[in-house]
Amino acid sequence: MVNYKELGLVNTRDMFKRAINGGYAIPAFNFNNMEQLQAIIKASSELRSPVILQVSKGARNYANATLLRYMAQGAVEYAKELGCKHPEIALHLDHGDSFELCKSCVDLGFSSVMIDGSALPYEENIALTRKVVEYAHQYDVTVEGELGVLAGVEDEVVAEESHYTKPEEVIDFAKRSGCDSLAISIGTSHGAYKFKPEQCTRDPKTGRLVPPPLAFDVLDAVMEKLPGFPIVLHGSSSVPQEYVDIINANGGKLPDAVGIPEDQLRKAAKSAVCKINIDSDSRLAFTAAVRKVFAEKPGEFDPRKYCGPARDLMEQLYKHKITDVLGSDNKLANLD
Repeated sequence: MVNYKELGLVNTRDMFKRAINGGYAIPAFNFNNMEQLQAIIKASSELRSPVILQVSKGARNYANATLLRYMAQGAVEYAKELGCKHPEIALHLDHGDSFELCKSCVDLGFSSVMIDGSALPYEENIALTRKVVEYAHQYDVTVEGELGVLAGVEDEVVAEESHYTKPEEVIDFAKRSGCDSLAISIGTSHGAYKFKPEQCTRDPKTGRLVPPPLAFDVLDAVMEKLPGFPIVLHGSSSVPQEYVDIINANGGKLPDAVGIPEDQLRKAAKSAVCKINIDSDSRLAFTAAVRKVFAEKPGEFDPRKYCGPARDLMEQLYKHKITDVLGSDNKLANLD
């Protein structure tokens, strides 16, 4: 058993409370490799932002659970080395699909876990979430539940259609499950293809797809039912078109990739939405930088020469998200 506090990590309870009161959201960035982790820590440390390091089931298997523990501990020390004396870093399991997986993460030093029972019948979702809560809370690990289904693909998480969260269910779900935060569905979705072309309109000047707006009426209704309760948005990458263009110009094929407009995410961040998940955008930045190097220098085979530029571009992306979209810069509890 490894307690996350031994690694210098924090859970999400206090950072969420401050975010709701302050009208901003905590960045929850997924990572799969060292370069992503370095970029996340450099950006959040320089900007003095709390941050959630998210690891999916697939990423955990890819990286190895033991290595992840030491990477998280190293991230805390790296933040301090960068001059951030009091970093607030949470290590979070994204889309846990079983009690056993959540328990394993708690036992290996995660400070927060998500149990995603959204595809289950309502009562089974509550029962599974409650089981995880009862175990995790013994170790002061926070738990995120999900109500409503997001469309799209993210690792093993696949859904053809989205189903908006039903506001009339949230009070009962939160009370009976005991979860610390709740992921809801208001129109975001996983992956780089968040909307089908027929769901969008096209900008007549650029020809680019314009996605439908988020269902803020659903969010407002949820907040009315659960005032002050931490709300989470999954599938919130904006799919920056400049990265898509670089990828497509250098041998890639991402037609009609489209994401969530950043102004809508900023609006959500000013509400009870205190955690916004971003994964695909960093994958796009990484891929864009690597493809550009390979196209311009086809003889290059030193990973540092193409992973380095990818790391730099991801750092720029994270800084932009923290400052301009989420508003979490200079929001550490202790800025000394």
